[in-house]
Amino acid sequence: MASERENNYRQLAKGVRPVSADCIFCKIAAGQLPAEVVYQDDLVVAFKDIRPVAPIHVLIIPRKHIPDLTAITPEDKELLGHIHLVAVQVARQLGLAECGFRLVNNCKEEGGQVVYHLHFHLLGGRQLRILG
Repeated sequence: MASERENNYRQLAKGVRPVSADCIFCKIAAGQLPAEVVYQDDLVVAFKDIRPVAPIHVLIIPRKHIPDLTAITPEDKELLGHIHLVAVQVARQLGLAECGFRLVNNCKEEGGQVVYHLHFHLLGGRQLRILG
């Protein structure tokens, strides 16, 4: 039987990033930690943020471990499109599509990223401040 390290090397050779054993979002995606999931499929999981900054605050994460937005590759193009389609689907499901919502990615320390697993914040349920 192949070791975890050998399996990770095989996945990397195929361009697939393995799940990070110490990543909280990888554990949520694998069902090892509880979360209030609002949507999931083979590629992504969407769940309620435990520290919401808006009445509706959902995190959308890929199941594949990608540390941040700068780590994406051309092979992730379909995954990123899928994340955006899921964001719209979840916004509709939660009643945000008509009134509006915000989809945000915080990238690295100065961008406000706290968990180093690519994720998008879907925010809504009230008037959000204009950025910029």
